[in-house]
Amino acid sequence: MNVDFAAVLLGAVVVCGAIWAVDAMLFAPRRRAELARLRASAAPQPEIERLERGPVLVEYARSFFPVFLAVLVLRSFLVEPFRIPSNSMMPTLLTGDFILVNKFTYGIRLPVADTKIIDINEPQRGDVVVFRYPLDPAVDYIKRVVGVPGDHIAYYNKALRVNGQPMPQEAMGVYSGVGAGSGMTGADLLRESLNGVVHPILTRPGQATLEGEFTVPPGQYFVMGDNRDNSNDSRYWGTVPEQNLVGKAFMIWMNWDASNGGVSWGRIGSGIR
Repeated sequence: MNVDFAAVLLGAVVVCGAIWAVDAMLFAPRRRAELARLRASAAPQPEIERLERGPVLVEYARSFFPVFLAVLVLRSFLVEPFRIPSNSMMPTLLTGDFILVNKFTYGIRLPVADTKIIDINEPQRGDVVVFRYPLDPAVDYIKRVVGVPGDHIAYYNKALRVNGQPMPQEAMGVYSGVGAGSGMTGADLLRESLNGVVHPILTRPGQATLEGEFTVPPGQYFVMGDNRDNSNDSRYWGTVPEQNLVGKAFMIWMNWDASNGGVSWGRIGSGIR
């Protein structure tokens, strides 16, 4: 089951804020008046302390409201964490990587509604982006942008061309995978330059993959996984609408792969390019 965490956070902020506001306007003045009367009449200290504390529900709401609000603002407008669930972006990203995504680089959007209110930048070729899967927007995908609006993309013989220009590839040897990625051992490791963005990719000699030519429509982006023969991407289901973009991945903050002994300390803090 996919949980809309932003909606849950927004609901928590609204509920806690409402409880706190209603109490402050209606019930807190009455408690203060009663507290003053009890103090003037030298009432027992436990009764005075009970009124000073106030209702437990209100105390929880007052305590959690700023926490929920801070997390909502941080997650909605600045940075959001994601976990890599598959091998489609190997070797750049591994299964078990926990990454941070810049939420404002492509514009400021309202939480839950995902309506853009401020334009900032547009995705560039080579960006690693998180987006809502066009065929099921409740699911988040991560891929690399290889085509921007108006581009002509061609993919044949495991080589990429953008607007007729081949994207250079340099052989780096045979890939050796570990843990959840051990199944990719033996794949060809190459270094590709995508309009100046140099990054590694994997291909498997002899493994069939979808080939063809594609033109990117206005307001859409063509994305591919770096694990070219093991990626469900724009070659299969089409382009990503601009409104589906979540943000740009920029850092690995944790890696946990149980089949590789747990934490991979060397990946923590690595930038994503």
